Formats: sequence, C-alpha cells, structure tokens
Amino acid sequence: MKKLLLALLCLSVMGCSQPDSSEKPLDVLLIGGGIMSASLGTYLHELEPDWKIETFERLDQVAEESSNALNNAGTGHSAFCELNYTPETADGGIDISKAVAINESFEISKQFWAYQIDQGVLKNPRAFINTVPHMSFVWGDENVAYLKKRHAALQHSPLFRGMQYSEDHAQIAQWVPLVMENRAQDQKIAATRMPIGTDVNFGEITRQLFGSLSESPNFKLNLGHEVRDIVRNEDGTWKVVVADLAKGGEERAVNARFVFIGAGGGALKLLQKSGIPEADGYAGFPVGGSFLMTRNQDIVARHHAKLYGKASVGSPPMSVPHLDTRVVDGQEVLLFGPFATFSTKFLKNGSHMDMFSAITTGNIGPMTNAGIDNMDLSQYLIGQLMLDQDDRMNALREYFPDAQDADWELIQAGQRVQVIKKDAEKGGVLQFGTEVVSAADGSIAALLGASPGASTAAPIMLSVLEKTFPEKMKSDAWQARLKAIIPSYGRKLNDDLELTNATRAWSHERLQLDFIPVQPEESAPATTAE
Repeated sequence: MKKLLLALLCLSVMGCSQPDSSEKPLDVLLIGGGIMSASLGTYLHELEPDWKIETFERLDQVAEESSNALNNAGTGHSAFCELNYTPETADGGIDISKAVAINESFEISKQFWAYQIDQGVLKNPRAFINTVPHMSFVWGDENVAYLKKRHAALQHSPLFRGMQYSEDHAQIAQWVPLVMENRAQDQKIAATRMPIGTDVNFGEITRQLFGSLSESPNFKLNLGHEVRDIVRNEDGTWKVVVADLAKGGEERAVNARFVFIGAGGGALKLLQKSGIPEADGYAGFPVGGSFLMTRNQDIVARHHAKLYGKASVGSPPMSVPHLDTRVVDGQEVLLFGPFATFSTKFLKNGSHMDMFSAITTGNIGPMTNAGIDNMDLSQYLIGQLMLDQDDRMNALREYFPDAQDADWELIQAGQRVQVIKKDAEKGGVLQFGTEVVSAADGSIAALLGASPGASTAAPIMLSVLEKTFPEKMKSDAWQARLKAIIPSYGRKLNDDLELTNATRAWSHERLQLDFIPVQPEESAPATTAE
C-alpha cells in the first residue's frame, strides 16, 4: 500500500512513472546521432565494456545535422585564427586566457582521435582530418596594431609559439596567393599563420565512431526513431518514449539508468520534457548560416588555409568572416561566410514551431531580458537577411578581390541554438558557447549551445562524465583508462613545453598531421616578417 501511495504521489507531483517491469533498463541511452553522442558512447564503451548502450536518432543516417561536413565550418577550433577568443583589455593589452583554454581542449580531442586510430576504431585519418594552416587577416591601422599585439601576447604560451606574423604583401602572397591577387599595394594589411592548423570532417568521425560501436553486442543504433517524451520512473531510472518513424510513428518505452541528450538544437525541448529543476529558465535563440562555396579547382589550388578576419563592430562572434579550405569526401573546396540566416527551427530538419513550443513560464523572462540586452544582434540579423547575392560577393571580394559570381554558389549550413539562461544581475543573458546541464543525481544530462562545439566534443564529454559519474571518475580503473585514452589527462600543456611537444608528436603521428616542435621562448626563432 505504501509503495502504491508513493507511486501515485510521484505521478501527480513529480511527473514520475512506473518502469516497464518486463524490460531491464539500459545502462546508457543516448539521444542524437551526432559527434557528441558518438564521443560519449565511445568513452563509456571503453570504460565499461559490459554496459548496455543504445542510441536513438530521428533521421535515417547519423551525422546529418550539425556534425555534417557542410553544416559547419570544419575548423579544428584551436584559437590559432579566431580573433574573438583574444579580446583587447581595457588597458590595451590582449587577454589570451580563452584562447589557451580552447587550444587545450582541441589537443584533448586530437589525443582522443589518435587513440581511436591505435585501437582500430577510427581508420584512415586523412578521411577526417588534414593539416591546413590557420591564418588571421586584417587591414587598416587599428586592426593591424591589434593583430601585432595579439601575436606578441600569444608567443608567451608554448601552445601558440611558432605562429608567424607579417605585414609584407609578398610574404602573405606566398601563404595565400588568392587573397593577394590584384589587392591594392598601398593597403595596410597584416596576417598571422599557424602551420599546424587543421580541417576536420566531423561527420566522418561520427560515422566511424558509430560504425565501430555497432560491432559490439552491447551497443545498438536505432535510426529513424524520434524521442517524444522523457519521464522519471519511481525507481530513479528514466522512461524514454520513442516513435519508430518507419512504422508510422509506432511508440514504445525504453527505460535507462542514464540518459544523455546530445540532440544539437533539439536538446533544449527534450531537456524541458525531463522536468528536472536544473533545466528551469533555459531558453534558446536559433541562428542559421549560409556559405558561398566553389568547387573550381583552379581557384581552390590558390588558397590553402583557414583564413579568419575580424567581425564588424557590434556583430556577434559567430559572424566572423572566413575563407576556408575544406576537404569533403576527398575533394577540396573553398567556403566563405558565414552569412546569418534566421528560422524559428531549432534543427535544419526541424519544425518552424520549435522556438515557440520551447517557450515556458520559466524562460520567457530570461528571453525577454536577453532580447532587450542584445538589440545589436537583432540589427545584425536584420542586416544579414537583407543581403542579396551581390552583397555577399562584395563581402567575399574583401578577401578574394578577383572573385567571379559564376564560380560561387550559396549553400545552407546547419542550424544552431544559442543558450539563453537566467542571470542574477540582468535577468537573462544570451550565451555563446556550450553548456552541460545535468540533474543533481547525475542520471540525465544535456548539452546545449554551439561553437566551438564539435571541435571540443572529447573534452566536453569528459565534463559530462565528471558531472554524471563523479565516483566512477575517481576510481583507479577509470583513471587508468582515461590516461590511456588521453595521455595528458589531468595536466595542462600550457604549463609544460616538454609535455606540449610530446603530446603533439604522439597525436600528430597517428593522425598524419604536420608536427613542428615548440621551442623555448628565449630561443624561439623570429616569427615576424615586415
């Protein structure tokens, strides 16, 4: 009788349900077939090979949303070229702390992928990662002065030592001929170049990780399955209601001890369905993007770099223009953008009702306050939506003066949902980046937000493990396995030049990437050419 009363109380007050006694709960249920779920599933399979893991993906293939190669910029975000990660301080200095943190994160990702190469989980690294120099390019006295200060500041970190700087037109023309063709000789310009940058096909990594997981009898990938509800069971497990879209939406319940919501833009709405108090106040603001792309190999051959500029005053970090070498399914192409688009969808393959259906009494306040505080973003989006093809081509010509309309096509990239959350001072803030939201007991977690996203999937999933399996993470067994997967685990490369060189040499050899040893600061060769 007591158990029945407890169950009724749970149902009426907490939204809990009785578990399906005919089915033993899964150890892990992953929602979403992207790079995040693939990475977390790989970690957990290696840490606990006997655990039963299932993934549910709404589409007919994995990696078709944000992880898809043409739905993101493919930049191995390491802060070599992204100027928004090194803001100028009030006293005129350069704050490199965020750049260092992001670079540390990407080094973890490279180690994770390199280990998977050793284990045969990932194969043929050239299919998913290639050396492509990362460059920053600016013009005008003020921007040139900033870039020079940035370069000098970054040389104090072993992670960035070896970055080249130049204001010389001829030198920059050697690095990126396309950018300098028919450029005015009297234009004041500057560029930095990091030879060990990368281009990454996150879709290919995702497919290979899921492919390897699917070889295990303890893992199952369910494609064409849409998650429609998440309810806590009386015993603390979770009942996840999934619909088989190939069978007309036929529903069934799957119970799991741990649930990870890695559904990209769709994660917010699913997190809300869980009813955990930690999700209260979170909202999302969708922003899409489009790129100009050329497959003309004569053009592609004259630019081998990911070249980032500086965002216009008042525009958000995600608007930074860049001209990128991409390797997609073995073919090199060039992309330029992004140009912001707006849709109320939270996913590229989502519904126009997504944004409205995610509004709750708990998040409408933070949304309103964030909107008032970000009028410049609204103005930026309006301006972007008014662009026509001539405007986009003119923007490209600032980086490639000889660009011809006939060589470039407009493609639609992925959809991103930026995090809006409660803030004690402002009421609500719009946050650029990613955030892990988890229940107090660690039984469910979701990843919200966007860039740098996929580039830092491996370290982000480590943070998920720390939040959701804290005792396991302290165990000798897990610690030993994690140090095998991530050789630098628990240590900072930025504090140790020898460790930086050893770690990069180890991962780059396996990933077939160029490796340049870092020199001590006092003996590092000059890296400027003016």
